[in-house]
Amino acid sequence: MKPPFRITPRILTLSTDIARLVGRCEGLSGTQPQPQLRRQNRIRTVQGSVAIEGNTLSLDQITAILDQKTVRGPRREVTEVRNAIAAYDRAAAWRGGAMRDLLAAHGVMMAGLVTDAGRWRSRDIGVIRGSKVGHVAPRAGRVPELMRGLFSFLARDRATPTIVKACVFHYELEFIHPFSDGNGRLGRLWQHVILLGESPAFANVPTESVIKRRQGDYYATLATCDRAGDSTSFVELMLDALLEALAELASELRPAAPDAGERLAAAGRHFGDAVFSRKDYLALHRGIGAATASRDLRRGVDLAQLRVTGERATARYRFRGRGRAS
Repeated sequence: MKPPFRITPRILTLSTDIARLVGRCEGLSGTQPQPQLRRQNRIRTVQGSVAIEGNTLSLDQITAILDQKTVRGPRREVTEVRNAIAAYDRAAAWRGGAMRDLLAAHGVMMAGLVTDAGRWRSRDIGVIRGSKVGHVAPRAGRVPELMRGLFSFLARDRATPTIVKACVFHYELEFIHPFSDGNGRLGRLWQHVILLGESPAFANVPTESVIKRRQGDYYATLATCDRAGDSTSFVELMLDALLEALAELASELRPAAPDAGERLAAAGRHFGDAVFSRKDYLALHRGIGAATASRDLRRGVDLAQLRVTGERATARYRFRGRGRAS
């Protein structure tokens, strides 16, 4: 059975913008940013997801745990972070459409935190929001059937874009609340796992940190969708958060403009021992103006990297040590 949601104009627009940014990130990075950026975003992802559930450990403490250093802090919170790191480390190996993998992921995420890690809940529960029960989850006996239906939706719905299905799955998992604890963390993790099946670029997108910044909207929208019996508003919120996280990644991946030294080095590789003019240099470095080109070439002469003959428009250059002297 297809979960209740609508494809709105906003969802279509967000989906298109996300697809465009995914392509941009893939083009900028080959889907593999520098190790430091991957590490930074991994830490932000873990901190964002556990902090939503009340974990108070800082980014510095989570970094230390990642580095396998001893951290002073509540034992449960340290365990939550270690488990989340382990779960996100394995995300690429799990299949978004495999129920067995979801259970395995819960086993990793909640190891040492609950006695039934990796298993469906066996009792009926209500979800506390604020000081009140905000949502009464379906009866425990219905959980396996409801989860099978949710995975069937993932596999059989060919018309809905994968990025939309990932958000629908996230909401439906929160609604069904199939585990005794850890449902929020698993919902966010599994949205991530499903998206990885769409593009490996999503491995480096810290959507959880954006959700943390919008935590109030996150819970309010869950409650709104519960009352409406429809996840459309939640899908819009998640797509918007995903777009923001992708924009952050694209900005971080944007290559820095080369400086004069880098431009001269590139020119040396390009021209070799050939004589060239400022016009030739400008043709090689199309992003700079004539004044910048003149400064670059003067720097090369001053540093004895270049020999120059002639003046102004008639000046000709050749890199030293690449051929006979001019």
